[in-house]
Amino acid sequence: MLPVTSRRHFTMSLYMLRSSSPNINHHSFLLPSFVSSKFKHHTLSPPPSPPPPPPMAACIDTCRTGKPQISPRDSSKHHDDESGFRYMNYFRYPDRSSFNGTQTKTLHTRPLLEDLDRDAEVDDVWAKIREEAKSDIAKEPIVSAYYHASIVSQRSLEAALANTLSVKLSNLNLPSNTLFDLFSGVLQGNPDIVESVKLDLLAVKERDPACISYVHCFLHFKGFLACQAHRIAHELWTQDRKILALLIQNRVSEAFAVDFHPGAKIGTGILLDHATAIVIGETAVVGNNVSILHNVTLGGTGKQCGDRHPKIGDGVLIGAGTCILGNITIGEGAKIGAGSVVLKDVPPRTTAVGNPARLLGGKDNPKTHDKIPGLTMDQTSHISEWSDYVI
Repeated sequence: MLPVTSRRHFTMSLYMLRSSSPNINHHSFLLPSFVSSKFKHHTLSPPPSPPPPPPMAACIDTCRTGKPQISPRDSSKHHDDESGFRYMNYFRYPDRSSFNGTQTKTLHTRPLLEDLDRDAEVDDVWAKIREEAKSDIAKEPIVSAYYHASIVSQRSLEAALANTLSVKLSNLNLPSNTLFDLFSGVLQGNPDIVESVKLDLLAVKERDPACISYVHCFLHFKGFLACQAHRIAHELWTQDRKILALLIQNRVSEAFAVDFHPGAKIGTGILLDHATAIVIGETAVVGNNVSILHNVTLGGTGKQCGDRHPKIGDGVLIGAGTCILGNITIGEGAKIGAGSVVLKDVPPRTTAVGNPARLLGGKDNPKTHDKIPGLTMDQTSHISEWSDYVI
């Protein structure tokens, strides 16, 4: 039996609950026997209703970049630990030090819209990928389980990418669950990487005629996947988590035959066509809207340390089998012919070809072009002016 003090508190709590709850039938509400006996001859007036709380405006929780965050997990099965992570990610307690007695502090809560557009274009690409996946399942039911696990069951582009990379880069000693947690954590904390993923998808779809759909690129183009794995590795490298960054580089090299040092800086809108045997050194920089074909090396010229790798400008096209060596600059919109060996700077909007590479039109007065070769993918327009041989 409860002590007298506890029974008294318990009795009052039940009475207040019955008196203040509009959904409870007071006549049918039954109290325990030891409680009801004490209320047969006593009538208590209900306590006054508390004043209504001031309205609170929900606002969007943002990360340090100022963009909304979403859950890092994506699964149709909601586990307690995942739900807790999502709750803590969206809810923030107000800063009590800023209260002055009359001020109402706005709480950071979940977004008002489940699918809030951080970036309309990213959402458009993800929607297209899901539509294409469902269409492919209808055409080829044999891929149903694979597409469902990789695309259809995933909540976001970030989660789908983390899942795909973790599966392809895992091995017996490096389980996919471990990699998924690592990848999704990096993607969750860096919306700019997700934006770059979208731009790379658009680049592949627009420039590579062999790409039949976004979902085809997302799941099967190793150049695209290697580039996204590098973006994650580079973020870890900048956080001084170099052991993990180098581990990802090694797995990408083994799985995709693409070797990017995690210290290399890569822009957006990148196309790695076929991608096999592409090597990019530690201090290399690749600009935006660059297209690189297979067997390309952006390397050094010896064993010296420091800044020793090429700097590739925006809109550059680098043909297959090209070697660009040393701390040199390939100017914006330049074109490097297949099989070239480039050891000196290439001016913007010019074409260099050969071994060693020479400028079309000569060093003193090189011919320039107006279009951006990294976008047009034009690799042969210079032939008529460069050579008069006929095969």
